[in-house]
Amino acid sequence: MDGILNINKPAGKTSFAVVAMVKRLTHEKHAGHAGTLDPMATGVLPVCLGQATRLVEYLMDTTKTYLAEIELGVSTDSYDREGAETQRSDASAVTFAQIEAALHAFRGVITQVPPMYSAVKHQGKPLYELARAGIDVERKGRTAKIFSLEIKGWHNPFLTVEVTCGKGTYIRSLANDLGQALGCGATLSKLERSRCGIFSVTEAVTPAAFEEACHGGYWESLLYPMDSILSLWATAIVSEEKAKSIRNGALINLTENTPVPEGSQFCRAYTRDGTLLGILHFDAEKKLWQPEKVFN
Repeated sequence: MDGILNINKPAGKTSFAVVAMVKRLTHEKHAGHAGTLDPMATGVLPVCLGQATRLVEYLMDTTKTYLAEIELGVSTDSYDREGAETQRSDASAVTFAQIEAALHAFRGVITQVPPMYSAVKHQGKPLYELARAGIDVERKGRTAKIFSLEIKGWHNPFLTVEVTCGKGTYIRSLANDLGQALGCGATLSKLERSRCGIFSVTEAVTPAAFEEACHGGYWESLLYPMDSILSLWATAIVSEEKAKSIRNGALINLTENTPVPEGSQFCRAYTRDGTLLGILHFDAEKKLWQPEKVFN
């Protein structure tokens, strides 16, 4: 079964546990999630099944939106409420105007230092393993893109913001860095991923509802077609001759009968009966299209 499930991950469950549940209920061996959510976080967790697992990288590249609650005046070693408290200070004097002024520096292209409690690797080991062993290492800053960052609620010491960002953005680091900018410290107290690409939390299915659908025999109706996440890409419908070339991994010309908009780097190729054949990448040097993923 090839497709993508939009699961609403509850707090307290790991992303891995959600995938394990899907595998157990569907008996599908090939399943994987697109973008880890911390155990405390809730919201959209796309789970890819079958051949759709080969599209995880494209899903992870999509824009994501989060609703984050940040507590001012508290700092933790993990940058969220599940970590050990490292500092507490009085944030009662912080004003809305000060917060808005501080947030300006976090919009656009920014540099973040990954938290120690993260899956980023240092000399082959995940940082969270070192953190659990009490080892703190220097981390290099990483570029992140914040497309929008808006205040949605403010009741001192709790601030709620909506963040739309690119891949690799740590909302926990954003909370910690904002606390440093305000001079009072801060930690992430709640987090919901409200959107991941085309998937919205308002359309996501809870684990309980998914389990009910499995027992009722209608869970397949919850699957999104695997090419739904590629809907904004250019489309090429190819002849059987070119389809054979694509299946063999050969470069092909798409400028004759199936023109693709100029400037496109990727396109999705279909056979004439509407079957998704593969993903093609444009080779600018050879002016030809190279098969990147080919599906059975």
